[in-house]
Amino acid sequence: MQRGAEERLTMRRIDFVVTAEELRLVASLASDQLFRRQFIDPRFPGYKGSPEEVRLGKALVQRMRLIIGERPYPVSTRGPEPTAKQSGTP
Repeated sequence: MQRGAEERLTMRRIDFVVTAEELRLVASLASDQLFRRQFIDPRFPGYKGSPEEVRLGKALVQRMRLIIGERPYPVSTRGPEPTAKQSGTP
């Protein structure tokens, strides 16, 4: 088994100290990246997504927002809306 796959199977807890402002920034950056992975990247040819990583990322962003006292955004389980090309309409 590859090292990366092995690490994903065993979720280790890692503790580190950050300020609320740093956590707010990380949550914002992660949220932006998740938006890109869910709605922008799939439009590129050859894109191979990982729905499990997106799901895990959304849950993590929700937890970070709760920790810093922000209201968590509703989590969408839907994928990107099909474009005209994908849906077959001209």
